[in-house]
Amino acid sequence: MKSTKTDAPVLRRATGSDAAEAAGVWLRSYAAALPDVRRAHTDDEVGAWFRELLVPHRETWVAAAGDAVVAVMVLDGGELDQLYVDPPWRGRGVGDRLVDLAKRRRPDGLELWTFQVNAPARRFYERHGFVAAEHTDGSRNEEREPDVRYAWHPETS
Repeated sequence: MKSTKTDAPVLRRATGSDAAEAAGVWLRSYAAALPDVRRAHTDDEVGAWFRELLVPHRETWVAAAGDAVVAVMVLDGGELDQLYVDPPWRGRGVGDRLVDLAKRRRPDGLELWTFQVNAPARRFYERHGFVAAEHTDGSRNEEREPDVRYAWHPETS
């Protein structure tokens, strides 16, 4: 039976065959959430990044609904490095489930970066117990966009 959008997606480790779809989720989500933030890389470069680095060398997870990847999360050491949900799947709890998974995978704590202009993401992370720990002017990121580092520590949640 074909999965529908009402079915809860399955969380699983990404495989090489997921890289293109995961990159597509990243691209669509970035475009929807950050339309005014300069992207530092082309679509092809983002695809290669997923295919050649993230999926094979980082702890990359996907949420899959049937044959479709609808969200992607990358853990890199103690950092929640990437978390993107396909726009039609936002507000359905997929991001919540991925953050919960990240916390279980890194029970000693997590850090992440998001852009200061991304108010929905900031509210999302704060709702999940992350606390703003540092604000920058963006000079250290490729987009040159002011950002904020968040930290989650289990003893303070």
